Parts: sequence; structure tokens; C-alpha cells
Amino acid sequence: MSARTRKSGAAPVRNDSSLTTRLRGFLPEPPPGAAAIDQRTIVVFMVAILLLVVFQYFGKPESYRAALASRLQPIADSLLGTHADMAPFVHWGVASMVLRVLIPFAVIAFVFREPLSNYGWKWRGTLKHAPMYAALFAAMVPLIIWASTQGAFQQKYPFYKGAAEGGLSFWGYELAYGAQFVGVEFFFRGFLTFALFKRFGYNALLIMAIPYVMVHFNKPLPETIGALGAALVLGALALRAGSCVPGIFLHWAVGMTMDVLAINR
Repeated sequence: MSARTRKSGAAPVRNDSSLTTRLRGFLPEPPPGAAAIDQRTIVVFMVAILLLVVFQYFGKPESYRAALASRLQPIADSLLGTHADMAPFVHWGVASMVLRVLIPFAVIAFVFREPLSNYGWKWRGTLKHAPMYAALFAAMVPLIIWASTQGAFQQKYPFYKGAAEGGLSFWGYELAYGAQFVGVEFFFRGFLTFALFKRFGYNALLIMAIPYVMVHFNKPLPETIGALGAALVLGALALRAGSCVPGIFLHWAVGMTMDVLAINR
């Protein structure tokens, strides 16, 4: 057969060996109505998994004491002075801001190229939702009072025992604690909830609740169980308000109230 004849013949069948094609050939077909794979959802899941792992091993007070204190404590001594024992919790707050806020900010701005307000970081217009959050806080106060009478909670809170001294020890710790709550609320009720809501609808609340409950595994059992309700309620309120910002102040107020009552006990 001449070269000309070969050129005029039918085009050879392309052997598409892409990863997606191979996966589709290996796995069963998804049922009708299943959400399709999309780049944004893959990025959100992969970033979330990576940040959860890094925070667990390098962002918590325990990881500071175990692996980072030898390198960072001299810096803490010079910056915090007589309150240098607060360093693990300052590290906790800073790590939460970096890993749970700033890195997701960068993904939203430079990868998705969307405004942060699309992912729950919106301050304007949130004040009108304050009465709803205030009512929720009032409803939780009896539960917090009951928890403060339980030995497991008294031993756990506040995490920084020096906060019982009051003054700068208390308020310095609560500031770091508050920074940690900024990270918690934006990561779970902002970044994850709003990103997954675009693909999974209200199922996004349950998906977000799974890792949120898991980060409470070292807390007293009633708090871990209650974390499921907190995740669903705060996530639903964030979607309604279009912002996770009010949830930051609610969560911080609950945590600070628990600390004050536990100290007084």
C-alpha cells in the first residue's frame, strides 16, 4: 500500500489513556443523579484534607510542645516575657489563622478567582442577623452552666490554666482563643460549606459536619456529640446570612463563657 493510500484511509482509533478514562473503566458507573466530578470540588476536598492534616500535626498546642518548642520557645520568651507559657496557645491561634483562613483565602482569590464574599467572608449586612445569633447564645447558656459543673469540663477548660490568674493572662489567652475560632468558623462554615453547597446543596452541611465532629474527638463526650448539632445549626445560619462572620462571635462567646464559669467553679 502506498503512502498516499495510507493517508487517505480511515484515521486510526485514538487510545485515550487519561487518568479519568482509566478510572471510569475501572469503577462502576455512578447512579443517575449523582454529582459529576468538577475541578472546584476536587480542589476544595484536596486542600481541606491537606490543611486538616497539617493543622493536626503542626498547628495544635500539643504539637507545639512536642516538636516545635525547642525552636520557637526562645522567640516566645522574648515576645511574651512573663507570659511565655502561653506560647502553645498563641501558636494555635496563629496557625489557625494561617492554615484555616489565609490559605483558603489564597485558593479562593488566585485559583477560583472569586470574591471572598462568595465563601461566607462577608461583614456588610450581617448585623441584621445578630438577634438570631443572640437568641441562640441565650438558649445555650443553660447548657454551658450545666457543663461547667461537670468534672470533665472543669478539667478541660480553660485550655491554658494560667488564664485563671486573670488580667493579661486571661485576655491574652482569650485573644488567641478567638483567633482560633476565626479559623474554625471560616474553614468549616465558610470555605467548606459555601464551596460544597454549590455542588451538593444542603448535603454540604453533613459533609462539613464529618471533619468538624472529628476535630472534637479529644473533647468530653457530650461536647463531641453536640458538635454535630453545632455544625448543622451554624452551617445553616451561615447559609441563611450569607456569611460565617456572626458565627465567629457566637462561638467565641460560648468558649469564653465556658472558660469563665469553669474558672469560677
